Amino acid sequence: MTGPTPPSVATTVPAGSSADFVVVEGVSRFYGVKESRVRVLDRARLRVRQGAMCVIVGASGSGKSTLLNAIGGLDRPDEGTISVAGTTITALSDRDLARYRRRHLGFVFQFYNLIPNLTVAENVAVCRHLSPTPMDVDELLATLGLAEHRDKFPAQLSGGQQQRCAIARALVKRPDLLLCDEPTGALDYESSRQMLRVLEEVNRDLGSTLIMVTHNDAVTAMADQVVALKDGRIVRETHNSDPLSAADLEW
Repeated sequence: MTGPTPPSVATTVPAGSSADFVVVEGVSRFYGVKESRVRVLDRARLRVRQGAMCVIVGASGSGKSTLLNAIGGLDRPDEGTISVAGTTITALSDRDLARYRRRHLGFVFQFYNLIPNLTVAENVAVCRHLSPTPMDVDELLATLGLAEHRDKFPAQLSGGQQQRCAIARALVKRPDLLLCDEPTGALDYESSRQMLRVLEEVNRDLGSTLIMVTHNDAVTAMADQVVALKDGRIVRETHNSDPLSAADLEW
């Protein structure tokens, strides 16, 4: 194998499709005021099908994390609307937006955000009560290779183990939508491959719609949909008719 096959170009999902799960319409975000005001997102439009894996790429400062945070309801856009599973989250009150995040969203941060004085099992269990149908903590830890580390604290784990713990915490409530911000950014090559296998299984077996921000272009070969940002604008969108498995990625 000489490397991953580039994604094949296809048309975007038609507006109004019944399969649309995430719909971003004309979203802009500004930071700063007056002469220092900067447009970080520029009228972004995006549709992601239910159960798809969407990868967002672009240089640092292109607006990737800002778009992800807006979809996750962690940051409100200044213009435009965002709908998830038919609910316009940009129209929700702060209380309802918090309820949306608790019930429907899993978020894997680049730097884990684990609670240092809780064990692995406790870090995962703290999110279990947010779902009426949570996953079993012990079963989830076993699936992610963390069973023997369940009583360790984050400082006693490797980077890959901490990242798996962060994924377990996001998954325990069976999220409809899983958002990952540079999930392999702090990992070495082998740990990155292992992490991508886990995310692939989550997307395939749990049916969670997955949106991932990454700086690693090789990851695009395993995605159903690839979105490229530049200076806050979506400049390219491609669809991959035959994604590679995580095990076959090379970079």
